Amino acid sequence: MNKVIIVVKLGSTLGNHDTTVEDLVYLQQHGESLVVIHGGAKVSTGWLSRLGIATRFVDGERVTDKATLEVVTAALAGLVNKEIVAAINNLGGRAVGISGVDGALIQAKIKSEEMGYVGAVVKVDTAPLKVLLDSGYIPVVAPVSLHSVDKPDKAPQILNINGDPVAGEIAAALGAERLIFLTDVVGICDQSGKLLPRLSASEAEALMASGVVSGGMVPKVTACLRALTTTSTTHIIDGRQPHALLKEIEEGGGGTTIQK
Repeated sequence: MNKVIIVVKLGSTLGNHDTTVEDLVYLQQHGESLVVIHGGAKVSTGWLSRLGIATRFVDGERVTDKATLEVVTAALAGLVNKEIVAAINNLGGRAVGISGVDGALIQAKIKSEEMGYVGAVVKVDTAPLKVLLDSGYIPVVAPVSLHSVDKPDKAPQILNINGDPVAGEIAAALGAERLIFLTDVVGICDQSGKLLPRLSASEAEALMASGVVSGGMVPKVTACLRALTTTSTTHIIDGRQPHALLKEIEEGGGGTTIQK
């Protein structure tokens, strides 16, 4: 398969007035091959709260015990994934929802003892994605992973995993042309808050080392750098803007572009 592939990571920007699904359908109908990875932290936190399960984050990642893992898996691979897939299909697109567990797409090991059942990606098997792309579908990937590496006895078979590194690993494994993060910020800014429209990989690394890039932006920038091993360009853009995805692909120039 020598198709040009665009990998899109949906952040917490999807809402009632969001145009991203419209953009995805339009792009698919105009011949683009797209892979979508989504998060769903707010939905997961909402369900955990309703069930009386406390939530704790370390460096933007949810500490995950067994009870939390069950709720997060249900929320991400169930509710959030199916709502996005339903929205694409109802607008005339063709999408299939899968998780990192399906087809052993995302194979992971426990990231650290402190984080509990949170995975670090060890391997991406792109075969399920290629089958769906070749059949004319948008794969919509929920970020839970197969616990297949260094799995202790009695440990869960599924691990919670941050969608940002998953997007970077999938883009790298597919040799995607572009990786686009839709976020709820304008892009990467300098210390004075001014948008940085273009960065080299080394400049992005320096911004992380200095602490200018911090918090939830760190896994996104790290994922961009990982993708750049095979991907031409990566972008972090403001998904709150109308038709941000379509404008980025057709015109460019939004948010921050990180290139080799």
